[in-house]
Amino acid sequence: MSFPAQRPRRLRTGPAVRSLVRQTRVHPSDLVLPMFVAEGNREPVPITSMPGVYQHSFDSLRRAAEHATVAGVGGLMLFGVPTRRDSRGSGADAPDGVLNRALGRLRADLGDTTVLMSDLCLDEFTDHGHCGVLDDSGRVDNDATLQRYAEMALAQASAGADVVAPSGMMDGQVAAVRAALEEAGHTDTAILAYTAKYASAFYGPFREAVASSLTGDRATYQQDPANRTEARRELDLDLSEGADMVMVKPALPYLDVLSDVAATSDVPVAAYHVSGEYAQLEAAVDRGWLDREAAVLEALTSIRRAGAQFVLTYYADYACRLLDRTDRNHGE
Repeated sequence: MSFPAQRPRRLRTGPAVRSLVRQTRVHPSDLVLPMFVAEGNREPVPITSMPGVYQHSFDSLRRAAEHATVAGVGGLMLFGVPTRRDSRGSGADAPDGVLNRALGRLRADLGDTTVLMSDLCLDEFTDHGHCGVLDDSGRVDNDATLQRYAEMALAQASAGADVVAPSGMMDGQVAAVRAALEEAGHTDTAILAYTAKYASAFYGPFREAVASSLTGDRATYQQDPANRTEARRELDLDLSEGADMVMVKPALPYLDVLSDVAATSDVPVAAYHVSGEYAQLEAAVDRGWLDREAAVLEALTSIRRAGAQFVLTYYADYACRLLDRTDRNHGE
């Protein structure tokens, strides 16, 4: 009787065997929860395009942050939504600005029980919605924006951020932030560089989350979705400028880029499972087309498998509790 010479199915025969030989795992500490705090909110306000995600008040942010920390998330990434905006994003580095106040309160509440990260970008704070200041012709002025980023970095580090994350894709942004931090004595503040941030259609729900005033697009500074090797050039620059960690954004549409970056980088690599990725999965779950638990774990596993050491995801809190239940069911 003939039979197959190789039987890979032997290693798939049951849950215990599959768990034993599993190459990629997702752990709660691999996950970072992005959170939004809106100035003037008295209660959390649902974001309609992102079911289950909120623009928090200061009080609800503190409760949700503690909840996520207890669940075991590896970190929190904060975004601020101010009530007033201007052309230079003045609220971004103001000590009493919404983001810096939130950082200070969470630092006081949580101590060193989690990694507190802050978005370092002007788009939430400018009345035009771009990630930098504009010149007289209406274009983003790269070098003038670097000065604003340096000022933001100092404000965020002073407020309590462990990690600042320049996300505007300005040339030289990591060097400008690193120099400002070092000169001010913030030598322990880490930089998470948005190394490969693409001009993606998957950011739509985020625009609602931060009440963006942007018209047009950001194609003159975010990367073209068609380009792959450009990400490696950006990586080399960020590493040479002093980045402590690097990131690819979005995640699932750019797993090839993530794999490239992970293969080359000698610092930790992150990926951002962005608002549009979250929204499309939730829409399919709502229609009964996908199983949420299975789809979330598969998506996060694929991002980790491609090379991300940690993942920013709006599912972080949910996934932590799901993983905890799965571990308990397996007796771990």
